[in-house]
Amino acid sequence: MYKTLEAHIRQQVAPAALRAEFRQHEFEAMRRFCLLIFCVGIAIWLVFDLIVSYLGGQGFTWRSGAFIALLGCLTVVLGFTRKSPHFDVLNLLFVTVLTLAMRLVIEGIPIVLRPVWLVLGVSTVLYTVSVLPVRRWSFFCALGITWIMLNPFFHTRIHALDLEGAMLISYALCLSGLVTYSYLRIRQAKLHNFYLTKVLLEQAYVDALTEIPNRRSFMAKAERQLQLGAPGQFLAMIDIDNFKRVNDSFGHDIGDEVLKRVAGHIKAAMSGFEIARLGGEEFAIFFQGLDDGAAEQQVAALCQRVREDYNEHPVTISIGLTRIDCGDTLSAALVRADQALYAAKHAGKDRFVLWQAQVITP
Repeated sequence: MYKTLEAHIRQQVAPAALRAEFRQHEFEAMRRFCLLIFCVGIAIWLVFDLIVSYLGGQGFTWRSGAFIALLGCLTVVLGFTRKSPHFDVLNLLFVTVLTLAMRLVIEGIPIVLRPVWLVLGVSTVLYTVSVLPVRRWSFFCALGITWIMLNPFFHTRIHALDLEGAMLISYALCLSGLVTYSYLRIRQAKLHNFYLTKVLLEQAYVDALTEIPNRRSFMAKAERQLQLGAPGQFLAMIDIDNFKRVNDSFGHDIGDEVLKRVAGHIKAAMSGFEIARLGGEEFAIFFQGLDDGAAEQQVAALCQRVREDYNEHPVTISIGLTRIDCGDTLSAALVRADQALYAAKHAGKDRFVLWQAQVITP
């Protein structure tokens, strides 16, 4: 099943909204790694700058201080960056400044050694950019900037037409092709994995028929809300009246249509609250921030909404409502809501009942 679903997803073209969500998710997950890369890049450049400045007799100039300050500022900005598109631009600025700084450091070493260090610099920068969460346009711009700034034929004794120049060109093409291929394949694999994970999570936590959250999702979210202890919490259990008769009289296809129609009413009327299909014809709603009157008004309006949906196969619903007090467990609240639902059924259906200890006993 997993392999079948994976193969199906790999054949799909991910929609633009999913790609944007993936880029933002990847950046959020890798933001600390990006900060680490920026800091390591500054540290490596500073070490080589100090070596060239003192052992090479060049001296530590004001330009070195300016580059450190500029790279440090970009790193600080990254610490406050929260959007993936902003990182694409910030990364290009960092690559531009860093490669320019590397070029100036390499210019301070003997001319015979410059091509080797320039190519090493290119290799390091391109590999690093290929593993960062950047979009394609940002990656290819960084690729071009790196080769322009660290061009091994500029201010060296190598010519493109001689043996060493031809070898460098061949290596440059091979390196660029390999890094580009690796970047594209890794990005594609990450996107497919994100897509697959999202689909599997939706299948695990969304009811396939009604397309609203299922029992597993509801229990997890309601439990989390219960632990937060927000005031005015209520739990409602909903049951479609005479649903078995609908199935027996008109078939399960019509029954499914009724389930989807009721789920649509619940989803539209209860926006902002946790809803779910618990199973069969039972649904649940977790309210918070309401008083008794507001909670009763919500469920009464839902009963009326379903009742007044004049369809070929009209139905009504019964609702059991219970207040959740401090110290209550979700299991206890579900039991009370189920008892209130039972009372609503026996009181004539098409109504709601608020659980009261003196009226409904376990």
